[in-house]
Amino acid sequence: MRLGGRVEAAIEVLTDIENQHTPATDALRDWGKAHRFAGSKDRSFIGNIVHDALREKSSIAWRMGDDSARAAALGTVVYNWGITTDELIEAFAEDKHAPKPLTEIETKALNGGQDLALAPDWVRADIPEWIWPSFSGNFDDEAIAEGRAIATRPPLDMRANSLKSTREEALEKLAEFEVGPSPISPLGIRINPKSAAGRLPNIQPEAIFQTGGIEIQDEGSQIAALLVNAKPGETILDYCAGGGGKTLALAAQMNNEGQLYAFDVDKRRLAPIYQRMLRAGATNIEVVEPPAGNLKRLYGKMDKVLIDAPCTGAGTWRRRPDAKWRLSPDTLELRTNEQAKVLEQAQMFVKDGGYMVYVTCSMLAEENEAQVYGFLEEHPEFQIVSAGEVWEDAFGTDAPKPWSADGCTLTMTPAATGTDGFFFAVMEKVVDFDPGYQPQDG
Repeated sequence: MRLGGRVEAAIEVLTDIENQHTPATDALRDWGKAHRFAGSKDRSFIGNIVHDALREKSSIAWRMGDDSARAAALGTVVYNWGITTDELIEAFAEDKHAPKPLTEIETKALNGGQDLALAPDWVRADIPEWIWPSFSGNFDDEAIAEGRAIATRPPLDMRANSLKSTREEALEKLAEFEVGPSPISPLGIRINPKSAAGRLPNIQPEAIFQTGGIEIQDEGSQIAALLVNAKPGETILDYCAGGGGKTLALAAQMNNEGQLYAFDVDKRRLAPIYQRMLRAGATNIEVVEPPAGNLKRLYGKMDKVLIDAPCTGAGTWRRRPDAKWRLSPDTLELRTNEQAKVLEQAQMFVKDGGYMVYVTCSMLAEENEAQVYGFLEEHPEFQIVSAGEVWEDAFGTDAPKPWSADGCTLTMTPAATGTDGFFFAVMEKVVDFDPGYQPQDG
């Protein structure tokens, strides 16, 4: 396929996403099935246009003066990829599969367009208008920069599995892919994002992946697992284990010593963990399938309980930009209700003197600080621990600093820490708590 046909294909996919509310991954897959002649490079090129257009949907529409799928695709390849209008005009004229020729209005917009500096802040940040008051309130003067950062392409991050390899060994074996150490995690390996039509490599066929030496895991997720500070010999419950990414990281921290339980209310989400455990060499994990009643034997016995809570995924919008525009107030309310329920359920497993760790891949205060402090109001037997001190103990004082609204909880973001957005908080269950205790003022 030539440039014109690829742009037209991207317009078709973006139209499907807009009109049918189809997730981007599904829309691209459906287009590929219907156009078997398209090669892997064609599909990658088209996918890059689609995802970049969705990442900057609002700002491109503002500059173009048009919020159509066609405007989004055209704006993406000109504003972000550096293709000129002359190149588009020539490409469209030479390809019968190309879009209709550029109009005079489109040419003018592509050669300059409306000044983005004059746009509303939520447009400049490429954050949905309805959630902007919450988002901007969370990040103050840095809100636009945070929004812009989450509208960029993400890197490919990997974690060296210390049960089977070291980061140095992994870097050596993956050297052909232009890898380097990630900035914060001592186990992290990073391949920086490519621009325009460039694509990240598929490292899953590599021997070091197939034999469990590395796991694909965003650095923010790695850091969240490291901050749990899992130690050999401890008893830990990963209450929302999903596919097991953080579970495997905890098993490696524990060096397979102690007991790690992995549970999720959805058996389908747990399904990948079995094969991943075998590949990673993680032998201290017991997978507990739903229903939750299967966990009753663990009440009050856990040194640590990790809650990787169900959330909107607002911290992963770099990777799933279409989810940013699908998020609704109803979905946010649903997730916050689920989070409150999960906190209430998980706290029963923490022993006196034990810790409960609350994590989300969100950057929204409703899902983060509000949940933690709401829980603490209802459960005075728990007290918050300064995660900032835990951060410095783990990564030193020179590492990039996450956000902290209260000096205790942490929020990692693409702009602040170069990771996906992750929230982290630790609560300790007080030993011999007196339910009649009332804190004194002053």
